[in-house]
Amino acid sequence: MSQDNQFIFAHSQHLASLTALRVNMTAFRYDRHAHEEYSFGVTLAGRQNFFCRGGFHSSPAGSVIQFNPGDVHDGHAGDNASLDYAMLYVPPHELTPLFANAAGERATQTAPLLPSLVQDGELSACILALVQAVRGRAGSIEQEFALYRLAARVMQQAGRFEPDGRVSRVDRLLLQARDFIHAHFQQDISLADISAAANLSKYHFLRLFRQQLGITPHQYVINCRVNAARRALACGESAQDLVYRYGFTDLSHLNRRFKRIYGMTPTQYSASLIR
Repeated sequence: MSQDNQFIFAHSQHLASLTALRVNMTAFRYDRHAHEEYSFGVTLAGRQNFFCRGGFHSSPAGSVIQFNPGDVHDGHAGDNASLDYAMLYVPPHELTPLFANAAGERATQTAPLLPSLVQDGELSACILALVQAVRGRAGSIEQEFALYRLAARVMQQAGRFEPDGRVSRVDRLLLQARDFIHAHFQQDISLADISAAANLSKYHFLRLFRQQLGITPHQYVINCRVNAARRALACGESAQDLVYRYGFTDLSHLNRRFKRIYGMTPTQYSASLIR
């Protein structure tokens, strides 16, 4: 294979069979083939020409490519130039419950037939966020929420998204979920773990939690971790010692999250304390 062609796969540690791919290629052409998964791609640079469902398409930078399971397609770099793109492969059993939930349906209904090529900046951002989460080995809850956002945007595109309905009060079950988060936020907890504590299905719980509290379970977990880090800093501990204890990827991750809530980095916060 030419050294000009790079294919880098990353497999999710948390979502069964979900795979991310980053590609940079010039002198390569895919044979016509089909995948068993849904495929979502974003052209990052160059142009990708491909055949799918009886037609030929050309995807410039910023475009989104979508293949349904079984869609026969090929692909190559257009204009004899370098092509850079990211791709996600998501098995139907992961996506169809999310499609149903985003449409406000209790049972899984017929999934939408995805168009092969769309221009949608929000969908592109959802795809790239999940690719980055998988490649960066983000936690379970972050990857699950990124996948839900992707499914919800697909259903919006299909005209089948149902906004959150009204809930008159904070449900007791959601309070149980919050208690569970407070007790386990230092661990790599998943949506399944938290929703089980609330006795709700995973994605129904996500919708209710976000509606009632105004943030996602993932954001709430991060908030708990940042607050715990602040308390430790106030006790004289260093920021570096808190990174892995509270589930941050590295010091820059802790700095970024801490500053979004407290307006300064953990080190600046420590320096500001009167001792």
